[in-house]
Amino acid sequence: MYLLGYDIGSSSVKASLVNAETGKCVSSAFFPKTEAAIIAVKPGWAEQNPESWWENLKLATQAVMNESGANAGEIKAIGISYQMHGLVCVDKDQNVLRPSIIWCDQRSGQQVDEMLKLLPYEKWLEITANPPIAAWTAAKLLWVKRHEPEVYAKCRHILLPKDYIRYVLTGQFATDVSDASGMQMLDVKNRCWSDEVLEALGVQKDMLGKVYESQEVTGRLLQSVAEKCGLTADVKVVAGSADNAGAAIGTGVVRDGDAFTSIGTSALVYTHMDHYTPIPEGSLHLCCSCVPGCWFTMGGPQAAGLSLEWFKDNYCQDYKEKA
Repeated sequence: MYLLGYDIGSSSVKASLVNAETGKCVSSAFFPKTEAAIIAVKPGWAEQNPESWWENLKLATQAVMNESGANAGEIKAIGISYQMHGLVCVDKDQNVLRPSIIWCDQRSGQQVDEMLKLLPYEKWLEITANPPIAAWTAAKLLWVKRHEPEVYAKCRHILLPKDYIRYVLTGQFATDVSDASGMQMLDVKNRCWSDEVLEALGVQKDMLGKVYESQEVTGRLLQSVAEKCGLTADVKVVAGSADNAGAAIGTGVVRDGDAFTSIGTSALVYTHMDHYTPIPEGSLHLCCSCVPGCWFTMGGPQAAGLSLEWFKDNYCQDYKEKA
């Protein structure tokens, strides 16, 4: 019996096949093999096309299945992770309305000021556990509402990137508590959408997916999707997680006070908490953990590997050619 994990990353879509009995990874693949295009139309902007995630996911799935030699019937469940905060707008016919504004986009600074006029700073901390910031989903959504009203008018569903992939896989609109924490619309202490915040933002609750704990089953593969990926429609798709919340499970950081550091496209320090504990002045991000009834803090620079990649691409052509 095997479990299939996906990570919808900034640079590629990764797939890993894990033996459910031993916990050993038996095969893994990522697509594209070169860096995925992050669209930066203007300084501080960062977008990606959601359709490309789906195309690369199919390729990665086919690759791990071929490498492992596993039979389709042996794959029992799928989990998905993503790097949090991105925005995917979908219309009533489930068509993507514009490129996804991803986690590192900084265009919505003015919308942060608007959010602080809608509710006081202390209220944002009380409900969402975090102060409004440009990188999180709510500010991105308000930017679309103000600058692309024709897109917002057609928007029927607001999805995080991993939850767009979930919809493609299952036809279900859903999310998990860890990823939803970064949308600035979740009551983080009570692990549910906040009616007060949604009313202030002018967002209808039915535009958002149902909130699950990370390990809960949200649906099964659509038959058409199963055929394209070489799987069966019996495969369960669980809620999944934000990338670092999932990494905490993988590294065993699941007890109060345990911590790890992650250095990837961005970098951070992550600390697990068994009990909800407000962070003074919102100096660290506070989110729901993958462990039911638990939370975590995180903080760090937005660009780590991303800065190194920029330096490599702009100043290290000779080293790239030699490599």
